[in-house]
Amino acid sequence: MAPVTSLTASVTQHLTDALTSALPEAPGVDPLLRRSDRADFQANGILALAKKAKANPRELATQVVSRIVTGDVIKDVEVSGPGFLNITLTDRAITENLAARAADPDARLGVPHAEHPGTTVIDYAQPNVAKEMHVGHLRSAVIGDSVVQLLEFTGENVVRRHHIGDWGTQFGMLIQYLEEHPHELDHKSGEDLQESGQAAMSNLDRLYKAARRKFDADDEFKTRARRRVVDLQAGDPTTLAMWQKFVDESKIYFFSVFEKLDMEIRDPDIVGESGYNDMLAETCRLLEESGVAVRSEGALCVFFDDIKGPDGNPVPLIVQKSDGGYGYAATDLSAIRDRVFNLKANSLIYVVDARQSLHFKMVFETARKAGWLNDDVKAYQLAFGTVLGKDGKPFKTREGETVRLVDLLDEAIDRATAVVREKDTQRQLSEEEIAERGAQVGIGAVKYADLSTSANRDYKFDLDQMVSLNGDTSVYLQYAYARIQSILRKAGEVRPAAHPELELHEAERALGLHLDAFAETLAEAAAEYAPHKLAAYLYQLASLYTSFYDKCPVLKAETPAQVENRLFLCDVTARTLHQGMALLGIRTPERL
Repeated sequence: MAPVTSLTASVTQHLTDALTSALPEAPGVDPLLRRSDRADFQANGILALAKKAKANPRELATQVVSRIVTGDVIKDVEVSGPGFLNITLTDRAITENLAARAADPDARLGVPHAEHPGTTVIDYAQPNVAKEMHVGHLRSAVIGDSVVQLLEFTGENVVRRHHIGDWGTQFGMLIQYLEEHPHELDHKSGEDLQESGQAAMSNLDRLYKAARRKFDADDEFKTRARRRVVDLQAGDPTTLAMWQKFVDESKIYFFSVFEKLDMEIRDPDIVGESGYNDMLAETCRLLEESGVAVRSEGALCVFFDDIKGPDGNPVPLIVQKSDGGYGYAATDLSAIRDRVFNLKANSLIYVVDARQSLHFKMVFETARKAGWLNDDVKAYQLAFGTVLGKDGKPFKTREGETVRLVDLLDEAIDRATAVVREKDTQRQLSEEEIAERGAQVGIGAVKYADLSTSANRDYKFDLDQMVSLNGDTSVYLQYAYARIQSILRKAGEVRPAAHPELELHEAERALGLHLDAFAETLAEAAAEYAPHKLAAYLYQLASLYTSFYDKCPVLKAETPAQVENRLFLCDVTARTLHQGMALLGIRTPERL
């Protein structure tokens, strides 16, 4: 099925034809159409056009109106103010448009695929091996996952990458300790993923603390541990096998956390720092031979004209340290080479904390100087702000420690479960169903609070607000969806059906016009890597549905045709909410 032409596109075409007819010398003019509270749409493009043509804008507007074809789509056009056009659509056009969207056999609601899809690599959800995930890991995972869903839905070929921290000097200490205490990472049999995830983290945490104590207190152990780092970097098979145990144990833990977050993380997509080890020397050689990097006090550095320290001296990107070791820059630059030349990516997105912006600016500029990035291959840091507590300061425990991510998620699930139980006044849900809904509502609340805020802004983590049934929360959206499903169930044998011949109530028109904007909102959110734009659209959709529900009886409408048409509006709204929420990574329970 061909994508459904939106009402906005259809009206724009009618206006463009009329403008071209009135002013043949100005073809392809944008009428600057937007939604309006004075009519269905307002077009403002005539003002700029009149200025260019040295014409009176009101007179030009009147000329254009006389050439606009009304009837099928446009019901009425009036000139307003200095030359704005206020446009009202026919009720038939709104209903027929929604009917075409509902009939989409691919269940895409008429949303088109991108005309020229490319390949995008998204680097997100980057925990560290042998370390617990904390609140700081939340945003990269949640934002990255939603951008993956958005881009894949538009037809982009998306390659997911989880650049986990799995290399470095700390592993010498851990490997040496495990060599001397070989059973520290053993598991009980028969554990489920959540249990084994907790056991894995507790093993790793215990081992890390014990190894650190021994490292600080025993000089001979410290010497052995440092020798292990050399063995690890040299690729000694026994040392690598021990290192792999830490990676595998950490993955058990990672997968348990991501399962709780209701996110799919696939093993082949986890390519950590170690995945680029074999490329580091060549990356340095290429940068040095091309003159992009130079030796300075023994280190291989890249200097920039516009990046200087407080003392006015240049701040370099250090690719290789004077002792021959490689830093993050060498790994990140090697990853760019891999993603551009092996994965054939056109776009590289890094969902990384805004505090690393200078590092990525330098890395991207170095890759451009080396010719690895250019006009056809772009890199972009989707920088995100900090999660704050209710007091507006970075989120910490009462003891001043970083909050564990699992504790945060568990508390959200507990709060949401209490809300679900409280709302289930008729005792329709079993304990198992309450627990399942509680998890879906709690995790949805955490994700939505994050995604409804522009990524680059900080946001306050306030669970009371997040699980509220009122206001801009995922719970409000989930209850709107569940309410629609309840109505559709109560309708019994009466099926939703579009009736384009019917006149629409003002609340039906507002809902229908907003439903039509779904495809354009998705295109914009995907192009700008901006899930918050989709979240804002869905909140407005739920609000317009609530207004429609209050003003327009559905099952008690005046005629059978009106009942079917209003059920049809309910159905399209539910499908749009369901699809939109899925792209944010949030579940929509059928009953709440």
